[in-house]
Amino acid sequence: MIISEKPKQINPQYSRKTIIQIDFDWFETNKRIQHKTAKDGQTFRLKFLKENPNLKEGELLYENEDKVYCIHILPCDCLVINPKSNFETASICYEIGNKHLPLFYEDDTLLVPFEKPLFNQLKAMGFDVFKAKKSLLTPLKTTVTPHGESKSLFSKIMDLTER
Repeated sequence: MIISEKPKQINPQYSRKTIIQIDFDWFETNKRIQHKTAKDGQTFRLKFLKENPNLKEGELLYENEDKVYCIHILPCDCLVINPKSNFETASICYEIGNKHLPLFYEDDTLLVPFEKPLFNQLKAMGFDVFKAKKSLLTPLKTTVTPHGESKSLFSKIMDLTER
C-alpha cells in the first residue's frame, strides 16, 4: 500500500477499530521514502515527495473499515540531561549544537541519542547526565536554517548595510 499524504492525529472515534502500530526509529520520522511493515504484516510504502513527513507518535497513517494503522516511535538508548539553570541549559545546547547532534526535550530534561564520547564529556563538565531507554518524541526546534537553503542572518544584515 502506498501512502503519500501526511498523517493526521488519531480521533477518539477510532476506539471501536483495532489499532495496529507501525514501528519507526526516531531518525526515520523525517525520511521521505521508506518501506514499513505493521505489526499485523501489512506492508506500506511511504512516499512524501513534496514535503517532509515529520511523523509524530500516534498519528494515523492509514485506516480501513476495521483497522487503524498508527505511528509508534520506538525507544532507543539516549542521554538524559537535567540542567539545573538556564545557564546550564545554554551550555549544554551549545556543546550539543557544536557536534550537530539532534536535541529533544521531555518535561524539564534534554534528550540526545546516546554517544559515549558526549556522555563522558558532559559528565566531566559536571552536568547531571545518565543513560536511559526513551522514545525521542519532541525535537527541540532551532531557528538555524540548513546550509544552502537560504541566506544566513549575517548575509541578510550585510545586504541591508550595502544599500
